[in-house]
Amino acid sequence: MAIEIERRFLVKGFKWEKFVKSEIKIRQGYFPTEIKKWSIRIRIIDNKESLITVKSPKNDVENYEFEYKIPIHDAEKMWDLLEYKIIKTRYNLILEDGDWVIDCFEEANKPLIIAEVELSSKNDEIEIPSWCIKEITGDKSLSNAALAKEPIAHREQKENQFPMDL
Repeated sequence: MAIEIERRFLVKGFKWEKFVKSEIKIRQGYFPTEIKKWSIRIRIIDNKESLITVKSPKNDVENYEFEYKIPIHDAEKMWDLLEYKIIKTRYNLILEDGDWVIDCFEEANKPLIIAEVELSSKNDEIEIPSWCIKEITGDKSLSNAALAKEPIAHREQKENQFPMDL
């Protein structure tokens, strides 16, 4: 069984850019599901590779995650049929503490920037960079699936959990 262990943070500014080692363009589409807590998504990476992923939370830091490659033409067809979508650029960073990525969201989720760090254990200690302004680990309202279903531009200002002027 695959377990994903990660912590997530809202990011302010662009001081993280000096740590970028690579970037990819990601389109993710989410299937509507009646299965409590489960999300099913397709991910298209740089229009060349595609995956289908099934996820469910184990706790605030850990998720069950099952991911499989699928043919790109199948993923493109699914993308066309799905209602809930996000587009983002993912930047892989070179930092000492774990595998950090920065997701810069586009379209109705712009200007949202989220940092994630993958951990080998939920007890791993990390040094949180200064550009991470608020931890959002476990906040399901800012999960990629939630952002696909209700982008930040469509949320009422009072409900937003971060300043729009990041």
